[in-house]
Amino acid sequence: MLTVRPAGTPAERAIWIDLRDPTPAERAEVEAATKLRLPERGDIEEIESSSRVYLEDGALYLSTPMLTGDDCLTNALTAVGFVLSKRQLVTLRFSGIAAFEEVFARSEGKTEATSASELFLRLLEAVVDHSADALEHAGGELEAISRRAFRADSDSTRRHAHTSEHLRGALRSLGRLSDGISHLRDSLLGMGRIGAFVHETGRETHLDGALPRLNAIRGDITSLNDYQAHLAGKVQFLLDATLGFISIQQNDIVKTLTVVSVVGVPPVLIAGIYGMNFKFMPELGWHYGYVYALALIVLSALVPLAWLKWRGWM
Repeated sequence: MLTVRPAGTPAERAIWIDLRDPTPAERAEVEAATKLRLPERGDIEEIESSSRVYLEDGALYLSTPMLTGDDCLTNALTAVGFVLSKRQLVTLRFSGIAAFEEVFARSEGKTEATSASELFLRLLEAVVDHSADALEHAGGELEAISRRAFRADSDSTRRHAHTSEHLRGALRSLGRLSDGISHLRDSLLGMGRIGAFVHETGRETHLDGALPRLNAIRGDITSLNDYQAHLAGKVQFLLDATLGFISIQQNDIVKTLTVVSVVGVPPVLIAGIYGMNFKFMPELGWHYGYVYALALIVLSALVPLAWLKWRGWM
């Protein structure tokens, strides 16, 4: 899909040309109109820095992964390419991106002239804003998990918080958060690389007047990276805590089974002895032999229980 801004403007005079999953015909049309070489999708998805940011014939070629929305838990990464010349901005993407739609909506119906570099900066600022929203959402999810795990208000709530089903759910939530935060990290690293490269080459290109705004964007990205690192550390802490709760729960189960086996062995032994029915067993002819055997069985169960309680193992 090919979209130009301002709407209805021929491609050769458009300020911003947005290509979403373009066909070969659309790519050829834009290359002919702008006299700019457009990178292939494989080039945009390259991970090495030299392929993601470079200067060619006075135009900046930039690419980075971006979140498709402002929720890192449900939105995926998609590669985005920028080709920025003094006169025009061409973007190449292969999925919907909320930040792009927001910039489109803000400029809809506006007729005042703007520049390609101004639109480029607006896009960077919108992406940074959406990244901040995604981090805030992830932080809220982590706070909810932490509250359920450590801030139970009553014994019944605490017991419920450490049930197997809850612990499995917590592990699933933490896995989704870890994956989403790693997506945000990739996006922020790519944005930081773009900001640094544009700042370094600004005096060689037409962006020397945008350096103050670029500095502000880079400062925001640095702050978001710090917050992302904090959230990643909190995810690891909560993951360790959840695994610790699982270990404690398993230990409790093993301890219960051990107590049952220890308490149950003496009564079974006594019952086995008096169930042998030997001819010369004195208690067989005793009037109180049955009551005596029952009392001995009960006593043999209570003594281990009392000993385990005294040792503090129960």
